[in-house]
Formats: sequence, structure tokens, C-alpha cells
Amino acid sequence: MTARPDHAPHAAELEAMARAAFARIPEPFSEHLRDIIVRVEDFADQDVLDRLGIEDRWGLSGLYHGHPLGQQSIWASGDMPPVITLYRMPIIAELRQTGIGLQDLVTHVVVHEVGHHFGFSDEDMAALERPSD
Repeated sequence: MTARPDHAPHAAELEAMARAAFARIPEPFSEHLRDIIVRVEDFADQDVLDRLGIEDRWGLSGLYHGHPLGQQSIWASGDMPPVITLYRMPIIAELRQTGIGLQDLVTHVVVHEVGHHFGFSDEDMAALERPSD
């Protein structure tokens, strides 16, 4: 599925792309991702942006909601399953600004949020993405 630069993908298209990204994550990691729910919304709501200290609603393309894997417990009954939310409009804006392929961009966002599921911080992931000297 390849998006044209003038095409604004629907939520169902982004969700399908996110599912495709999940399908490419290898074992043993993928076995820990089976219960994650994927949602697509146009933008993060104001409460989420305020909690994260983000002033511009265009500045958040994805978010992991849940306890990192290392903090989960079988004794925590009543917890909702983890959720990764993709924010459609910021993803479309980034697509148009960068020219990166839509599937590549969605995969990047999904992998970033999966990193939070495994307990990585934004700083940890930025360090992993930097080329080594």
C-alpha cells in the first residue's frame, strides 16, 4: 500500500499499515505484542498534550498507553491492555514534509511506540537511532 503525496489516508489504512508493521517484528519480541490494541485518531486530545507538555497538536504522531512490559504483573487485575494510538493528521503532515513513504513512516512510529512497551525512553530510542561513530 503506497500513498500518493496528495492522498490523505483514512484511519483504516493507517491501522492496516500498523498491523503490517507489527507482523514484521520478529520473535521473541512479537510474542509480547499480541495484546496491544492499535487505535487511530486524527489528533491527540488536549489532556494528553497537556500531560506530555506538548503545545502543538501537530507535534505528536503516536503514543503508547500502558505499563511497560517490565512493570506488568499478573496481580494487576483490571488493567486495560496496552494501546498504541497513531495520530493521523500529524502523520500526514510529516509524510508531506519529509517525503518518506507512508508505510515506512507508520512503521517508524509503531516501532518507536513498541519500544515504550519494552520500557525504552525517548532518549534511549534516540540513542539507538543515532549512527555510531
